[in-house]
Amino acid sequence: MPRSVNSVASRARRKKVLKAARGYFGARSKVYTVAKNAVEKGLTYAYRDRKNKKRAFRRLWIARINAATRMYGMSYSKFIHALSQKNVDLNRKVLADLAMNHPDAFKAILESVR
Repeated sequence: MPRSVNSVASRARRKKVLKAARGYFGARSKVYTVAKNAVEKGLTYAYRDRKNKKRAFRRLWIARINAATRMYGMSYSKFIHALSQKNVDLNRKVLADLAMNHPDAFKAILESVR
């Protein structure tokens, strides 16, 4: 009996990888074996950097809050501690937005916890 090869599924699998590799340079978008490695590595980076993006944004928010609090003579750590003492539940994303776009509102919050 001849060997049964599911060429429909095999071709679909290869097409899926080559479609994901569209826009890659040279053989990375044309040759299946090269494209497979490139796509796999790309997905690995994507997974890793979804985590790194969260870290980077948190670092940015902290830097913005720190800059804003120091303008009013207070450090970031003392400000965050004072917020937790007064049970003010505003996250760093919101605080950074207030510090950048609504300095009056941020100053009011800072004065309320001081």
